[in-house]
Amino acid sequence: MSYAVKEMFLTLQGEGVQAGRRAVFVRFAGCNLWSGREEDRATAVCQFCDTDFVGTDGAGGGRFADAGALADAAQAFWGEGTVLRYAVLTGGEPMLQIDDALIDAFHARGFEIGVESNGTIAAHPGIDWLCISPKAGSQVVQHKGDELKLVWPQPGSDVAAMESWAFDHFLIQPMDCAEAAAARDAAIALVMGRPQWRLTTQAHKMLGLR
Repeated sequence: MSYAVKEMFLTLQGEGVQAGRRAVFVRFAGCNLWSGREEDRATAVCQFCDTDFVGTDGAGGGRFADAGALADAAQAFWGEGTVLRYAVLTGGEPMLQIDDALIDAFHARGFEIGVESNGTIAAHPGIDWLCISPKAGSQVVQHKGDELKLVWPQPGSDVAAMESWAFDHFLIQPMDCAEAAAARDAAIALVMGRPQWRLTTQAHKMLGLR
């Protein structure tokens, strides 16, 4: 199959347990919880997304004819050296496009594969690091992984139920919104009241990274 990629770039991971790690980001086009068009935001399941994932016109983006071509492009962004190669497959919703061929192609080039997903589609078993970020109002089917990252506040989220899911790390991330200070305070309050969770921030935004 071919793959639609909005953009691709080399940066540092800015969120979660892997924050600070060098990574090639592959942002897939398309999502199953929002069209990506502003006119549809108010009626979407996910209304707070801060990412442009529409089309294939971003830097490094395009339509890749096969998994090998996409993995070769990621390898070119990484550059020389195979030590600790890390690729983050994100979106949009990357599980709409991730398949056996893609996993095999990235592994063949020495990449550890991280994925950031909304959890509404079962994750591929070949993923090395799985981050699930559930959205209130969606049907999450992926209840295990490496990290659960809940953007907060999200009215309607069943935090108590999530605490029974099989994740190694439970993270709360303040929502980037017009009421950012209130969101930060709410996130801190949740962690203070429920110590199973830890606070994470979007360090890449503070550092001016992509």
